[in-house]
Amino acid sequence: MLAHKPHIRSSLMIGAVILVLSACGQPISGHPSNPGEIPVGLERFYDQKLTFGSCEGYATTDADAKNFANDTFECARLEVPLDYQNPGGRTAQIALLRVPAKGKPSKRIGSLLLNPGGPGLSGMSYAPLVAKDLADSPISKQFDLIGFDPRGVAASTPALDCFTDAEREANLLVNPINSGGKDYTDHQTRQLYQKCAERSGGEDVLAHVGTRDVARDMDVLRAVLGDDKLSFFGASYGTRLGAIYAETFPQNVRAMVLDGAVDPTTGTTERRLVLFAGFQRAFDNMAVLCAKTPTCPLGTDPKQATAAFQQLVRPLIDKPIITADGRKVTYTAAIGGVITGLYNDVSWPAVILGITELKAGSGKTLLFLSDIRSQRNTDGSYSNNNESLVAINCLDEERHTPEQESATTRDIFKVAPFLDTGRPVNARDLCEHWRVKPTLGYPYAQNIKGLPKTLVVSATRDPATPHEGGISLAKTLGASLLTVEGERHGVALTAGNACINNIVADYLIGLKIPADGARCVL
Repeated sequence: MLAHKPHIRSSLMIGAVILVLSACGQPISGHPSNPGEIPVGLERFYDQKLTFGSCEGYATTDADAKNFANDTFECARLEVPLDYQNPGGRTAQIALLRVPAKGKPSKRIGSLLLNPGGPGLSGMSYAPLVAKDLADSPISKQFDLIGFDPRGVAASTPALDCFTDAEREANLLVNPINSGGKDYTDHQTRQLYQKCAERSGGEDVLAHVGTRDVARDMDVLRAVLGDDKLSFFGASYGTRLGAIYAETFPQNVRAMVLDGAVDPTTGTTERRLVLFAGFQRAFDNMAVLCAKTPTCPLGTDPKQATAAFQQLVRPLIDKPIITADGRKVTYTAAIGGVITGLYNDVSWPAVILGITELKAGSGKTLLFLSDIRSQRNTDGSYSNNNESLVAINCLDEERHTPEQESATTRDIFKVAPFLDTGRPVNARDLCEHWRVKPTLGYPYAQNIKGLPKTLVVSATRDPATPHEGGISLAKTLGASLLTVEGERHGVALTAGNACINNIVADYLIGLKIPADGARCVL
């Protein structure tokens, strides 16, 4: 699984299969081999005309409602086949937001598609943030910025949905980033699949929300927007999406920036261990910062910080804190809040404040951080980002038996003891009763022929997608690697770093590759 990439300032946030399509009972071609070529049988999708209009009605979070209220933003829906093997069957609607290029029309290069990660995060939510941070950049002057919600996510339909808001509030969807102090039973994982199928529009929806389907949607979107070749920026999980697009449609790639890279060569178990080891390192570094003050809630000896944290958070498993308005600060919520703040060293003071409050019997700040992670609105409703994370990963990740999942969870607690519940582990894969096999395959994006030079951006102390993964992805794609010294998950476009932004702009606009060994410092 991949971790979310939360944005503290808003309610936001990882083997080729060649499909043989059929229509009217006759076999038709799969992927095109020439740039811009329309796959046979998909003409009506590639030839459709988008109707852009007001973004009213597209918002799925409080932040969206605020950020979409801009007269220059335009929204539309793209129609795609739910199942590319059956293009005459059900369809899905991909919601997108366009920020038109601000420069002279004669200087416009085309569209820049954006994906912020997850899986399960909204590209529509991401585009206004990118537009704000790139307000004076040549990128926003020469590209239309296109944020799209991948199939099943946010404003796209049919939307993934597994629980009511009341069930989400009660933590019935255990955050898959840790055991949460409790483990699902066989009945509960079976029920999870049934609920997701019923509430999302059927089993066929759950069978077609994986990354390989989203990559095909991106190619339809590229063509409908009028671009012969794709320009793409993907962060975190978006680097997986970009790599799968590159594998599937190398002839249609113009430029691709992949930031905070997911390693395409490692399977689910190994990657989870690397992920959580990264969070433990971030926790330890945060503890060092905290220990510099005598009031640090974890004490002044960083080596004892994990044990001190365990003493504070483990009691929440049996006795959550009840807030003044009746909400529960559970173990799951507290852990989720801490992890949210570990993605970026700028957020460490918020984590330290939250742990300080927890020591005093309050969970206010950690609950706030957890709400950011789960995209809880002020009216108590939730976005579907966590449900989307689970459903998409059920098609992307390798399945585990209960014995394998329990062993992996124990290993996670060894490499990330700050998460260790101190309880016996009897974990289950949330996807164990999904009725369709995973469709991604590992390793992926291998030995791609005809792919132009791409750009991988990787931070040296990224807690969620470690730098080694960036090196691996760059090697796999034959990409140029921009190394960034810093402690942050995702550093391009929205970090406000001139060194990074100039290199990315030069590449996206002029296809200029940075020199070997290029480095920036946050």
